[in-house]
Amino acid sequence: MPTRNDKAALFRSLHVRGRPLVLFNAWDAGSARTVADAGAPAIATGSWSVAAANGFADGEHLPLQLALDNLRRIVAAVALPVTIDLESGYGDAPPRVGATVAAALDAGAVGCNIEDSLPGDGRLRDIAGQAARLAAARQAADDAGMAMFLNARTDVFFQGPATTHDLAMVSDARARARAYADGGADGLFVPGVIAEDLIARLVEGSPLPVNIMVMTGVPDRARLAALGVARISHGAGPYRGAMQWLKDAARAAMA
Repeated sequence: MPTRNDKAALFRSLHVRGRPLVLFNAWDAGSARTVADAGAPAIATGSWSVAAANGFADGEHLPLQLALDNLRRIVAAVALPVTIDLESGYGDAPPRVGATVAAALDAGAVGCNIEDSLPGDGRLRDIAGQAARLAAARQAADDAGMAMFLNARTDVFFQGPATTHDLAMVSDARARARAYADGGADGLFVPGVIAEDLIARLVEGSPLPVNIMVMTGVPDRARLAALGVARISHGAGPYRGAMQWLKDAARAAMA
C-alpha cells in the first residue's frame, strides 16, 4: 500500500503546466468514491459543497471538526490522494492556521487550499500577513514530517465582477504569488478569473503552477492547457449539478 508521502508525491507530480490536473470536487465519501470510480487521479473537496451538504453556509460556518471527520471518511473510502479545502484556515493568527493544517494532515490529507480573503466579508488580507499564515501551514507539515501540497488561493478576482477585471488585478495576483511562494506555497489557485488574456498573463508571471476554477466564461480544458494552466478545479459545480438532478427527479416522482 502507498504511504501518505507516496500519495503526496503522486499528487505533486500531477501538477504539470500545460497538462492540467482536473479535479471534479467531491463533498462526502460517496461522491468521492463515485469520482474515483470515474477514473479521477485524485480527490479534492470543495468547502461550499461540503458545507451545503451538511446544512451550513460557506465561509467557515461548517465546524472544523465536522470538516475533518468528513475528510477522514473520504480518505478511508478511496485509495487516491485527497486534498481538502480549508477555506481561510479557520483562524486569523498564523499558529492557528498551522494547527488547522496539522489536524488536516492527521486526518489523511496530502494537500490543502488556504485562501487570502476574510471569511466574514470576502475582503483580501494583506500580502505579508497571508504569507506568514502560509509559512505557518508549511511549518506544521514540516514539523509533522509529512509532505503536503499547499495551494494558496487568492481571491483578487472575487473583489469585483468580471467586467472590472484588468491587468492591475493580474499584477496584484502575481505579487501575491511571489510572496506566497516565499511563504512555502506550492500552487496558486485563482478562482473568478475568466478572461483568456488575463489567465495567460497570470500563468506567465506566476512562480507557482496556476489553478483555475471552471465557471461560466472560463476557456475550455484544451485552451487552459495551451495557456499553461496546471490544475483545473470544478468547485461547487458538481454538487450543484447533483442537487439540481435530485430536485428535478423528486419533482417528477411527486408530480
